[in-house]
Amino acid sequence: MSTEEPTGTGKRDAAAEPPRGQGTPTTSASPKPAAPPPPVAPPGAGPTSSDATKGLAPSGAAAGPARATATDGKPPGTPADKATGKATDTPADKAPGTAAEKAPGEAADRGPGKVADNGGAPATEKGAASAAATDPWDKFAPAPLPTVSRPRRLLAAMGRACAHEWTLASLAGLLLAVVMTWPTLRYPAYTIPQDIWDPTLQAWQMAWSGHILTTDPGQLWHANAFFPDRYTFAFSDTLLGYAPAGLIGDGPVAALIRYNIMYVLVHALAFVGAYALVRQLGAGRTGAAVAGAAFAYAPWRLAQAGHMHVLSTGGIALALAMLARGHGWSLRHGYRPARRHAGWAFAGWLVAAWQISLGFGIGLPFAYALAVVVVVSVIAYVIRRTWFWGVRRPFGARLLVADLLGGVAFAATGVLLALPYFRVAELHPYARRTVEELSFFSVTANGFVTAPAESRIWGEAHAAARAGLPWAPEMTMLPGFILYGLAVAGLFFSIWTVRQRLLLLLGAALTIVLAMGTRFFGGTYTYLLLYENLPGWDGIRTPGRLVIWTTLFLGILAAGAVGALVERARETRPEPAVPYRLGFWPRLATLVPLVLVLAEGLNVTPHPVVPTEPAAMRTAAGPMLVLPSSALIDNNVMLWSTDGFPAIVNGNSGFTPQRLNDVRQVSASFPDQQSIEYLRELGVKTVLILRDAVIGTPWEGAAERPVDGLGVTRTENAGTVVFQLAG
Repeated sequence: MSTEEPTGTGKRDAAAEPPRGQGTPTTSASPKPAAPPPPVAPPGAGPTSSDATKGLAPSGAAAGPARATATDGKPPGTPADKATGKATDTPADKAPGTAAEKAPGEAADRGPGKVADNGGAPATEKGAASAAATDPWDKFAPAPLPTVSRPRRLLAAMGRACAHEWTLASLAGLLLAVVMTWPTLRYPAYTIPQDIWDPTLQAWQMAWSGHILTTDPGQLWHANAFFPDRYTFAFSDTLLGYAPAGLIGDGPVAALIRYNIMYVLVHALAFVGAYALVRQLGAGRTGAAVAGAAFAYAPWRLAQAGHMHVLSTGGIALALAMLARGHGWSLRHGYRPARRHAGWAFAGWLVAAWQISLGFGIGLPFAYALAVVVVVSVIAYVIRRTWFWGVRRPFGARLLVADLLGGVAFAATGVLLALPYFRVAELHPYARRTVEELSFFSVTANGFVTAPAESRIWGEAHAAARAGLPWAPEMTMLPGFILYGLAVAGLFFSIWTVRQRLLLLLGAALTIVLAMGTRFFGGTYTYLLLYENLPGWDGIRTPGRLVIWTTLFLGILAAGAVGALVERARETRPEPAVPYRLGFWPRLATLVPLVLVLAEGLNVTPHPVVPTEPAAMRTAAGPMLVLPSSALIDNNVMLWSTDGFPAIVNGNSGFTPQRLNDVRQVSASFPDQQSIEYLRELGVKTVLILRDAVIGTPWEGAAERPVDGLGVTRTENAGTVVFQLAG
């Protein structure tokens, strides 16, 4: 930075005394004569301005008077800007050739034979070294930055990433999921959570999507089950978003291990997604952790342990968090344009698209909720921009493009996934949910204070209450008594504003009313409005699962109360003279809500051993029929079919196709002429009878019935009777 001062101000002339320690002698105290005007060099005779800046004579030019030409109109001897980019403090009346006018470190830069600025006299190495050693300005030069190797920089970046909040939150969520779902990972190759029915069906779904996408993607919706029906993969929610996991491993054992790992990861994602959302809304870490724990381990989720598509809610919260982050919006701070990020917004839309690919039972309400959020946000933005904001806050072209592209991707995903379901509705019109079915699965009011049997804390205590419910597995929808208490506290003591608290309360109440289905004054003006008017809503048979949204609203309310508690604990931090332990306990007390919420999520979920695949099924030719056939047993048969995916007549889903009903009725007399001819017409080549499983079923005596004259061959393999149907 230049420190030149104008002359004639009454201040001491800087030229009269050189800087201390510089070593330039003063010969006289009398003022020096004014410097002569600089000689004017003829065109092409003098050095260029860059040469003068460097202080070196150009190649082939004489040093001396020619190089004294200044580039900024200064007298001769005034140094031009050096490599440091700063001018010296030499006044205009400084005599040329004085050492004081040199830029710091200039003499040290001269080597033997170089021309100095002292009238052309050569500088020696000794003089240059002395000037460099005695230059006082070197003390103020910044220290050179240390050179860090690439491996050290990589290690430092990895260390920062490992210590980042989101890394720690993800690791904590994963560890917590392993503990809270234990013993899921104890014997993942043999056991499965809850029961051996629906979970084995979903293990087949993940295996099928991974298998078919690598072999014949065009046949994705025409699964190997329910032969010879078509679009059978769309008979229920598909978990298609987990197809990448299905690429790993083959066979029933791999399918079990895959399912158990995903079961744990589903809980981890629910925690991390809710944590990210509440943090983005403006709550602190402790409050966000409480909301994440409540969302991932609410007691009602224990009753859904056999329904992975219902447990897969983490993408909902994570997508909302990303969209809020991308739009620079939080509940606590409102819209902040400086925090916009188009990439986060686009990623949020992609996560939302992935969420609906897991199933429409949970994804369809999410899609409608997202549409409501978009409409309300646009209206609120226009109103505030027009009438309330003093300065119009921008939205941004990049963010608009990200929203358009992301919204199109989300909508396209939904439409493409819905097409096969529409086709199923055409082929099987009886698959549409009836009002009577909705009424059966609608939750009663006391269902929201009743815990499932799998709850370690409340399971036994609520046995009598569950006995009074028409269908307890879908009606024990307790979000948690601790969560209720924290949400109520959040209405009076919170980091959220009063208006925000009331809106959150309204959201929780509205979702409870919708979850009650037809049991809230018949549902005429609530759930049935959606059922009769919104496309796709008639495919949802369990209104109670909307408690997902109730839990999220209550979790945000609870996070507000916990956040206020944490802020109060920080305000009561003791003075330095007070022992530290007196300030430790208030901070520790803020973790009590988190511990209590997690305690309500502790489980006693059974983990039964899954029946192994019959040896005969590994070598039998498809298409095949495995007897006995029922909604429950066929789940296991579907899992066994992951060993090569032969076509099987068996299957189970949200509804039973008419053809499968006919097969079960006709084959009850198998083997006889009628049943064999019917199966041959369908294209069935093999019929397997499981001796241990047919006891007590219509097929109990089928293995011993005579087959003379029927054109079939019968063999037995390790407890399985195999019938080959000749064409």
